[in-house]
Amino acid sequence: MTKIMIYGIGGKMGANVIGAIGATDATLVCGVDKFASPSDFKVPVYKCAKYVQEDVDVIIDFSRPDAIDDILGYALSRKCALVIATTGYSAEQLAKIEDASKTIPVFMASNFSLGINLLIMLARKAAKILGVNYDVEIIEQHHNTKVDAPSGTAATIADAISKEYEGGKVYEYGRHETNKRRDVSEIGIHSVRGGTVVGKHDVMFMGKDEVITIAHEASSRMVFAVGAVRAALFVAGCGAGMWGMDDLLAQD
Repeated sequence: MTKIMIYGIGGKMGANVIGAIGATDATLVCGVDKFASPSDFKVPVYKCAKYVQEDVDVIIDFSRPDAIDDILGYALSRKCALVIATTGYSAEQLAKIEDASKTIPVFMASNFSLGINLLIMLARKAAKILGVNYDVEIIEQHHNTKVDAPSGTAATIADAISKEYEGGKVYEYGRHETNKRRDVSEIGIHSVRGGTVVGKHDVMFMGKDEVITIAHEASSRMVFAVGAVRAALFVAGCGAGMWGMDDLLAQD
């Protein structure tokens, strides 16, 4: 039975991940959250990972970028696998994660929804077929408490599409700082924040006399939780290295 720790157990995703674990043969052994009250949970909850006493196979991280040192410190000391669902890391933090993957298995994705990963696959195919005669714009919408912009998912979509063009593409964020005609080399990326929107991404291919839109909207955070738990069960059986949704979907 896979033993799981949730880092950020008291956050918006915590309850969903707890529910998703309950639908599998894995078990939740503890959580970490410096803001949560331990009395609200049926498992031990710690302020920092360094205080954890339980034996853990996989950490599922839904927290904030500034927690990465605590997370990596524990994972490396215990040689346990890690699922990173947090976005917004700096280049220095990403380098630390990459370095840790030389010792432990690290599963990292900007979005754990099966649907959004299908969108990425379809967007890549559209870019390959439509080519440079179609302008690409990405619009992402999220709730009013989301910190990073653009979303990690929007960045992942842009990177996937860019690879389909010779020489890649240049990202233009919001266009509010430019006063010029759109260049063929651009991918426009726009962020909308408001209300309780869980997550919506629209990828628009805009050509002469037609627009093709590929869209995905999550109506519940549970889709991300289910994907993260699937990733945890997968990466628990992997060796050291960086793993992602492509690896999980290839197995399926």
